[in-house]
Amino acid sequence: MNKTSITTGFTLSVFLLNPVVQAQTLPEAVTTKKEMVVTANPLATAAGEKILRRGGTAVDAMIAVQSVLGLVEPQSSGIGGGAFVVYYDAKKQKTTTIDAREKAPAAATEDRFSGLTFFPAWQSGLSVGVPGVPKMMEHMHNKYGRLPIRSLYRPAIRLARNGFELTARTSDQVARLLTFNPSCDERLLFRDPTAFAYFANPDCTAKPAGTVVTNPEYASTLKTLARRGAKGFYDGEIAADIVSAVQNDLNIGGDMALTDLENYDIVEREPVCIEYRTYNVCGMGPPSSGALAVGQILGILENFDISSGAPLDVETVHLFTQAGRLAFADRGRYVGDPDFITVPTEGMLDKEYLASRAALITDTDIGSADAGVPPGEFDPLGPDNSTKNSGTSHVSIIDRYGNALSMTTTIESSFGNGVMVRGFLLNNELTDFAFNPIASDGSPVANRVQGNKRPRSSMSPTIVFDKRGRVFLVTGSPGGSRIIGYTAQSIMNVIDFGMDPQEAINVPHYMNRNGRTDIEEPIAGITLDYDAEALATALKQRGHSDPDVPIEDRSVGIIAQTSGLSMIHVERKRKRHYGYGYGHRFFPFFSRYHYRTSFIGGADQRRDGAIGGR
Repeated sequence: MNKTSITTGFTLSVFLLNPVVQAQTLPEAVTTKKEMVVTANPLATAAGEKILRRGGTAVDAMIAVQSVLGLVEPQSSGIGGGAFVVYYDAKKQKTTTIDAREKAPAAATEDRFSGLTFFPAWQSGLSVGVPGVPKMMEHMHNKYGRLPIRSLYRPAIRLARNGFELTARTSDQVARLLTFNPSCDERLLFRDPTAFAYFANPDCTAKPAGTVVTNPEYASTLKTLARRGAKGFYDGEIAADIVSAVQNDLNIGGDMALTDLENYDIVEREPVCIEYRTYNVCGMGPPSSGALAVGQILGILENFDISSGAPLDVETVHLFTQAGRLAFADRGRYVGDPDFITVPTEGMLDKEYLASRAALITDTDIGSADAGVPPGEFDPLGPDNSTKNSGTSHVSIIDRYGNALSMTTTIESSFGNGVMVRGFLLNNELTDFAFNPIASDGSPVANRVQGNKRPRSSMSPTIVFDKRGRVFLVTGSPGGSRIIGYTAQSIMNVIDFGMDPQEAINVPHYMNRNGRTDIEEPIAGITLDYDAEALATALKQRGHSDPDVPIEDRSVGIIAQTSGLSMIHVERKRKRHYGYGYGHRFFPFFSRYHYRTSFIGGADQRRDGAIGGR
């Protein structure tokens, strides 16, 4: 199979461990000709598609999408959170990244979470970072927008006023979190009366899926953004309400001040890229570990002939998980906010360095990996090897003008810190910092809490370019630190195994974050079926996940891995064009080639993914 082409109808039996494969009806890719938007929710996709049809840019569509996501998928993102964006400007043929990560208040100190476990830290005012999404949307619209920004908020405003149906995913997550409370009267989760009344019934049951919900306060907040711009969020009444909610949290009050909101700004940074089998994979650099860890996994895999196997072969899974171990070891030691520490970005993606890391991989699991020593300068810091799950969403868009946008947006854990202000939820992004500022060797941790610092992230919005510099693939996913594995696997499935985006998404996940190897429990009608127990047994025989214990005691997780991949592949078919040209005395016949472009999209049905465009 030609690795650079995208094919459909991939022969499933090649890589399924079951000797007998039952026919499956799985989600299929969608093809459009002019533009495409893929999000985690049908209403958000519909809003983005409407803006694209009106001639809006990818950025215009993103603003409409983000505004709707914050309403209909409130557990995952919103204007009370942050985002990372990778953006390709077709006119200038330039790629940039936007860092709209939340920041710690200026008063924050290294001992912020001292003595706290995750739950009380999460559900507190201490966890709230200064939101970045409103500033990001305004900044990007000023540079890349086409339609009036007021019109971009209208879909969300109408939904908030007229009502929308609560999804099963939102209802189920509310129900799950409510079970962690000791009683209905003693609530840590949904302790905020406003959020509780919005999501739950008085008897502490979750409002069921299909419940029609309105949010007039959110509509009012969006109208303020439409009228006053981001300034209406970062000062005035909305800002005052955010600060009051943080400082007067019913669990533990925080220290955010009005000046923290007034002084917040986004940062435009250079993309971090690595060449992988002739393709250029570009993503978000520090403070995200996304582009570095995805790049390291791919750069290590490039030393092996992956394409001679298949996605669920034991050898493929083994190599991918070992590359994950090595990447997460480096991530834990070296990555943090580049405005506070020196991150060896170039050294971590140096091909010779990655080849030396790949040489550590054998036929058996290497066990817990130590960080390497990449070339270049870096601070002598200790590791933060924590891995967390998050409330996150991903958006991929390509417009009719050729601009491409990959955005991962988040409020951190499910429903952020659980407090609702003016119709939106506050984030708990600061729990992404290391709780212990000092490593076991006595050195300071790169990802320790500091005032005005941005916490390390795993978000991995990615745009892949072909060898001629043209957009080839837009991808990314929610999923906490698992985002790195989901995104890297999606790229590998397309480039190495010739899959279309939906086929790539349908493949069950596997990864190792330098701990236990986990493989995905198959989901009927959503993922490919395979013998997970047989794969787990084969991996255990290779030493997964602890080569120092007997085979019978080794553990490989067969678990749910709820990605939310949104993928777009740009397919270019070469066509011959015939015509006549001007000569000195005659019109000689000539022929030349041009490319017919189409967009092939995949949306993750592990969540509520949807594709739009025409």
